[in-house]
Amino acid sequence: MSPVRPRRLSTRLVLFVLFVVLPLAEVYVLVQVGQVIGAWWTIGLLLLAGFLGTWLIRREGGRAWAALRTALAEGRMPARELADGALVLVGGTMLLSPGFVTDAFAVLLLLPITRPVFRRLLARTVAARLVVVTHERPGPGSTGSVVRGEVVDDD
Repeated sequence: MSPVRPRRLSTRLVLFVLFVVLPLAEVYVLVQVGQVIGAWWTIGLLLLAGFLGTWLIRREGGRAWAALRTALAEGRMPARELADGALVLVGGTMLLSPGFVTDAFAVLLLLPITRPVFRRLLARTVAARLVVVTHERPGPGSTGSVVRGEVVDDD
């Protein structure tokens, strides 16, 4: 049996947290809130969070789209705008699932005040997963062999 590589282990850990720990935390928080304020108020609070989340997604998604279009129109690389768009997409998706834990995290991803923190985290994560491959090509001034010549087409 081969040893588990660190990347595969971290992927498994993330999947375990997403599909086991997070749903259990959501159920626990929902039960606790329901015991404190009652079942109907809890349902009402979840509905209110859904409506506010929908409004926030529309607002921030529109802003992210406008910023992306502006960056492209100005001819600059839209790295920040793409990261914001991805964070808004993830936050919006998280708001679709009922629960206070995912809603709170989603709001953090959607708010322009807290999004830069997650943008930096996303950039670090993507940079860590990129593999930079350099191929040295011989050329003038290099130590490799360069054969200068002319291409002749025999047509």
